[in-house]
Amino acid sequence: MTSYHRSYGRAFLIIGRSAGDWARAARAAARSLVVRYLLLALAGVFTLGACGLVLAATPASPGSEEMIVFDVRPGDGAAAVASRLEAQGLVRDALSFRVLSGLLGYDRGLKTGRYELGPGQSTWAILRKIGRGQVITFSLTVPEGYTIAQMAALLEEKGLATAEEFRKAVERVAADGGFPFLPAERRPFIETYEGLLFPDTYFFEDGVPPEAIVRRMAGRTVEVLSGDFSARAQELGLAPFEVLTLASIIEKEAAVAEERDIISSVYHNRLRIGMKLDACPTVRYVLSKPPNEPLLFTDLEVVSPYNTYENAGLPPGPICAPGMASIRAALYPADTDFLYFVSKNDGTHHFSRTFEEHVRAVSQYQGGGGL
Repeated sequence: MTSYHRSYGRAFLIIGRSAGDWARAARAAARSLVVRYLLLALAGVFTLGACGLVLAATPASPGSEEMIVFDVRPGDGAAAVASRLEAQGLVRDALSFRVLSGLLGYDRGLKTGRYELGPGQSTWAILRKIGRGQVITFSLTVPEGYTIAQMAALLEEKGLATAEEFRKAVERVAADGGFPFLPAERRPFIETYEGLLFPDTYFFEDGVPPEAIVRRMAGRTVEVLSGDFSARAQELGLAPFEVLTLASIIEKEAAVAEERDIISSVYHNRLRIGMKLDACPTVRYVLSKPPNEPLLFTDLEVVSPYNTYENAGLPPGPICAPGMASIRAALYPADTDFLYFVSKNDGTHHFSRTFEEHVRAVSQYQGGGGL
């Protein structure tokens, strides 16, 4: 009996130990299985990632030099952009674009605009370009001395807008208060808003509307006439619009840069003593006469508020868009006592202090038949 109980106890002890071992073994096996699944999952992720990287680094059409204009529209998400990129043959796989854009954080804000993309570019390159907003841009150079009509023709020539669209854009900007320097009392005279769009080289995104072009140019004028220029205008007792008006005459009159401030001094001297400006460019503006066509004395009798041979003071507004050099000359005239000048037919002028001297110069250089 005693032997049996001892054997039973030993058997029970052995059985108990085996159960614990099985439990531990089961837990170890479970952990091992979990680890295996995790490793398999990680391997799958890495495999997919590697495949994705390969797809992202491989162009849809390696070696292709074709370029396509692709639009990212307002409200477009990564999914919509990816689908259109794949449909147009610009990426191999839309999913790789979406995943990559998410990893890089571009999916939260793809930049709208027009892009030049090609199937020879990798998904990486295409995503970087769109994510960074590297849209198609173009330069627009508006020469100094251009009128509104010439600007309208320039935009039409460049295919940016018709002349009529440009004119209407100018009117809309004016109606919205886009020309802060234009005095209310002079608006009836400034139907074309001449001189208020600064001549410069501008860079725009492809597809920019004409109104945006006008606003940029008008804003540049405000920038130029702010700060030191504004303070200097106040010293001279001139409003910014009057500075533009005077500068526009200087722009059309001065063919030689060294004469700008001297020509400016003549006009300042005349304004100071109440003498008419007698500025030929104002008459040319009224008659639409080009610089190479001589003005006759009969032309000086044309009836117009812009005719400074008939009207005292400055004309109602600018006659063109003056550049920086002419604006500076209008604000900083040379210190002279000249009251007259006449063209010497070589781009330069003869300056005189008295009317008698001026008459002799006109006879010498113009033969008395024109100006």
